[in-house]
Amino acid sequence: MKSVILVAAVLVFASTGMAQEKSGSAGPARARFKEPALGEYTAPLIAPEKRRQDPSRAQKDPTVVFHEGKWHVFMTVKLPGMSAIEYCAFDKWENADAAPRTILKISSSKYYCAPQVFYFTPHRKWYLIYQMGVPGAKKMWVAYSTTTDIADADSWTQAQPILDGGEKDPREQGGLDYWIICDDERAYLFLTSLNGKMWRLWTDLKDFPKGFEHCEIALEARIFEASHTYKLKGLNKYLTIIEENGRRYYKAYLADRLDGKWTPVADTADKPFAGWKNIRPAAGVQPWTDNVSHGELIRDGNDQTMTVDPGKLRFVFQGMLDSEKAGKGYGGFSWRIGMLTPVSTP
Repeated sequence: MKSVILVAAVLVFASTGMAQEKSGSAGPARARFKEPALGEYTAPLIAPEKRRQDPSRAQKDPTVVFHEGKWHVFMTVKLPGMSAIEYCAFDKWENADAAPRTILKISSSKYYCAPQVFYFTPHRKWYLIYQMGVPGAKKMWVAYSTTTDIADADSWTQAQPILDGGEKDPREQGGLDYWIICDDERAYLFLTSLNGKMWRLWTDLKDFPKGFEHCEIALEARIFEASHTYKLKGLNKYLTIIEENGRRYYKAYLADRLDGKWTPVADTADKPFAGWKNIRPAAGVQPWTDNVSHGELIRDGNDQTMTVDPGKLRFVFQGMLDSEKAGKGYGGFSWRIGMLTPVSTP
C-alpha cells in the first residue's frame, strides 16, 4: 500500500509539470518571484528505518542534489544518544525509503548534523557543511568535509572547522543551521541564533573555506532557525526562507544582493511561504503533517551558487502532525521527510 501511495504522489508531480528527474532541464523562469499560494505534499518519502543497530527515531534536515542519474540525500538521523548525518541515493523518489542508508563516519562527536551539500567548482570538490558539537568549545563548530566522489559515503574527509568557537571566532552568538552560498566574488555564511536574528559572514571566494573574519546581523524579525538562501534563476535576486517556531512553518524574504537588505514577501502564519495554511495532501495521500520544518528547495544545478528556478519550485522538508508532539520533548519527535510542490489555484 505504501508503494502505491508514493507512486500516486509522483504522478501528482508529473501533472504539475515538476517531475523532471534532472532539475537542470527547467524552462525559462518567470519574470518576477511570486511565493506559492498553495502546495501539495507527498506521502512520507524517507522515514526512520527499523533496524537493530543504530535504530533511528527521526529523519531531519534534508539536503539534496541530483548527480549522474541519482538523487543524493544527506540528512540528520536521530540515534540513541547521538545526532549524526545519514546518506542515501536513489534514481526515483518513490524508491527513496528503500534505498540503503549509510551513517557518515566523519566525526567522533556525538553531535554532527544539519548538513548542506554542494559542488564547489573552484576546488572541483563536493563540500558538506554541518554543525558539530566539540567538548569544551563555547560555540559549535561550523564544520566541513570534502570528497571528489559523492556516491562513495566512505570517501568524505574527517571534520575540519570553518569556525571553531575559539577566541578568533568572529561569531557574536554561536547559532546553528549553517548555510553557504557564493556569488562571483565572495562566499557567504548565514546562520540563525533562535532569538530573531539571522547572521551573515563572508570571505573572498579564493580563500574559501577560510577567511570568515567579520560577523553582522543580516535580518532581525520573528524568525527562528534553518535559514536557507538561494539565487533565483533569471531574476537577479536572492531568496531566503526561514523557519518559525511552534507549529513549524516557513517565511520568505528577498534581496538584490547577498550583502543587501532582506524584504519580507511571505512572513506570517496566515500568509506563509509554506505552512499549515497553504498546504494539503496530494491525491491519494493521507494527511500526515501540518508542520513544514527544516527543508531545502531542489536546486537548478549543484554548485556553490545555490540556484533555484522560481518557476519549478519543489521543497523537500521534514514534517509531522502537531498533535503527535504532545507529551514529548523536541528530541522525541518522529520527523519524516516528504516533498511539497506548488499547485495552480483557480
